[in-house]
Amino acid sequence: MQVESQGTTCLISGRLGQEDVKRLWSKRSSLIADNTQVLDLSALEYVDSAGMAFLMELLSQANGELVLKAPSIQVRKLVSLYDLEAFFTE
Repeated sequence: MQVESQGTTCLISGRLGQEDVKRLWSKRSSLIADNTQVLDLSALEYVDSAGMAFLMELLSQANGELVLKAPSIQVRKLVSLYDLEAFFTE
């Protein structure tokens, strides 16, 4: 997984699976810049349930100041499966 800040948007790309979550967990509080308002997931090719839980953890750390945007087709499948549509914006 790669994280690229673009102003108030952060583009997340690559893959976010269980092994990635294990590697990133200790860095989760510093992974996203403080001024970030949107996590753009359009370039996130793959996410599993651990990855989705990690994204939800990033949201919870932001205290409602962060939204998830443009999930890829694969990510949309998990969003629908876990009924998480309320956390995403198109």
